[in-house]
Amino acid sequence: MIFVEHCAGCGRRGPVLCRTCRFALVASGITTPSGVIAAVPFRGRARDVVLGLKYGNRRAVSRHLAGLLVNRLIETGAHRDVDVVTWAPTSTARRRRRGFDQAELVATTVARQLGLPVRALLRRTDESQQTGVGRAERQQQATFVAHPRTDGRHVLVVDDVVTTGATLRHAERALRTAGAATVHCAAVAATPDGRSHGELVVGPWTSTVAAPAVTAGRHGDRHHVA
Repeated sequence: MIFVEHCAGCGRRGPVLCRTCRFALVASGITTPSGVIAAVPFRGRARDVVLGLKYGNRRAVSRHLAGLLVNRLIETGAHRDVDVVTWAPTSTARRRRRGFDQAELVATTVARQLGLPVRALLRRTDESQQTGVGRAERQQQATFVAHPRTDGRHVLVVDDVVTTGATLRHAERALRTAGAATVHCAAVAATPDGRSHGELVVGPWTSTVAAPAVTAGRHGDRHHVA
């Protein structure tokens, strides 16, 4: 069987991220929740690429997304006192369905590029699905508990997409409760208006074993987000 690579952003045949899409990922006018650093706004081509990772099983693109976040961390100086990188883990159901945790993939590459260790410091205590949940309910959920070895560490916690910032705030709270000296929160992309991206995702990806069932269309596949 011959596998043909396609761009995660536009679907054209070629590298995992074509030259046009790489240029399209240059951040402009990005806004984030208070206390969160993000590399790109979650819209346009950047949105396609991030969702290609999450729902299209385009794992290779995580390296480029991590590089964008590292550049942003260096620009802001947020990396300077960090001594360990972790991530906000997705639910067990999502990880089982996709075969991976996209935040972990990004965090691992961020740590490698910064020359830092990456550790699984957070565990979910709430397995409800966050996507599509209202802001008030999301902020009320106690989502994580942190590992005791967090004590005294200077932590960078990474997620793929930040909306209201509720998930990262819960992660930060858990890390500080476990004794973290400082916590920096970062995400690859931030939604411009602080709202969820909805329940139906459309992108130029091929169906994969790890991806949800799809209905093929002319411009891409439709994935029901869960």
